[in-house]
Amino acid sequence: MAERDRIFDEKTLRKLDRLTLMANKVRAGAIKGERRSSKRGTSIEFADYRNYVRGDDLRRVDWNIYARLQRPFVKLLEDEEDMAVHILLDASASMDWPRAGERDWHKFLYARRIAAGLAYIALNSGDQVTVAGVRGDGVQYWGPLRGRGHTLNLLIWLEKLHTHGQVNLNQAFADYARRTARAGICIAISDMLTPDGFEEGVRTLQGRGHEITAIQVLSPDEVNPQVTGDLKLIDVETGIPQDVTVDDAMKQLYVERLQAWQMAINAYCTRRGIHYIATDTSTTWEQLILSELRQARVVQ
Repeated sequence: MAERDRIFDEKTLRKLDRLTLMANKVRAGAIKGERRSSKRGTSIEFADYRNYVRGDDLRRVDWNIYARLQRPFVKLLEDEEDMAVHILLDASASMDWPRAGERDWHKFLYARRIAAGLAYIALNSGDQVTVAGVRGDGVQYWGPLRGRGHTLNLLIWLEKLHTHGQVNLNQAFADYARRTARAGICIAISDMLTPDGFEEGVRTLQGRGHEITAIQVLSPDEVNPQVTGDLKLIDVETGIPQDVTVDDAMKQLYVERLQAWQMAINAYCTRRGIHYIATDTSTTWEQLILSELRQARVVQ
């Protein structure tokens, strides 16, 4: 496997063991009380383990495992009510950038690392996880599955997922909303470089009861381009060329318009109760999850 395509190793995932995804809204049949609950008087068949979190019933801790590992784990039963977690990953051609240079700045590698980290947190907590790679030629699905035993399978699937074509985010989000039978946390990871926007799509997702987090991923050269002179720019998704002359004034205008665009996205998301996190790939994925998503109360 090419080094650039590797997501990250198991040692890296251990950093995420103590985290859980947060839901700020209560949805019938998915979340009861503080986080999740179990149906009483139903199946007692063992399904899996997850890390103990504050508030769990101590009677469900497996004390034999605690004695061996010195870490508390809670037994999950088949009928335990989990939380549905949906991760929508933009796999359009614009995410395949930059084509050369620092590999950790590559947007799609970075986005897959975020998706893998968040999916791991959810699987480790016993949540039901679906990951959708949205490409120009359709959507590729992983899941829905639950249990940390599926982590390796998820990483292999993500490593094989590649970018292709142009994606209409409005249509892709709306199609996913109609496809899913169960509402839950929905995390969209995208550069949002789509001509028709994304607003109609997220309204459809919200209409189906999903609680949305939007993570916008750009590369440093998209945030602050360093190119100058007479250039021929080629759209990586459509192949359409455009002749431009880039000087300091043009670069300043570009930066101002980019900031105005992101401010408009933030304002829209705030009005709709959507978590919006803008990042570029010079920020490590660990910092994004462990710090910025914590501050936004997406994880705890």
